[in-house]
Amino acid sequence: MPTSKQILNKLRRICLSYPDAEESETWGKPHFRVKNKIFCGFGEEEDGTPVIGFKLSMAHQKKVIARSGFWKAPYVGKHGWVSMDASKIKDWKKVEAFVDESFRLIAPKRTLAKLED
Repeated sequence: MPTSKQILNKLRRICLSYPDAEESETWGKPHFRVKNKIFCGFGEEEDGTPVIGFKLSMAHQKKVIARSGFWKAPYVGKHGWVSMDASKIKDWKKVEAFVDESFRLIAPKRTLAKLED
């Protein structure tokens, strides 16, 4: 099983590949922002389980949290945010797709236009 550090490094590469993406520490944990708005976060549960958080459309959130290893994020789940148990990641392409959806929901239009270039 990969360590939290390995998971964070992989997530960091994905998140920072987006235009205008930056990493900052928020609430003592690494978060990824676009134009100062969080689109992805990383942390650990009290038991040490690594967790990735991202925003999805409300319809997509409903489908995703029905699966094992996913749940509505505390406090912001009502806005589409999902937490996932990152220790169970088998396919990083799915994580990339979740991060992409989150980025596209959060980023301003000018930044999204850079994706088309």
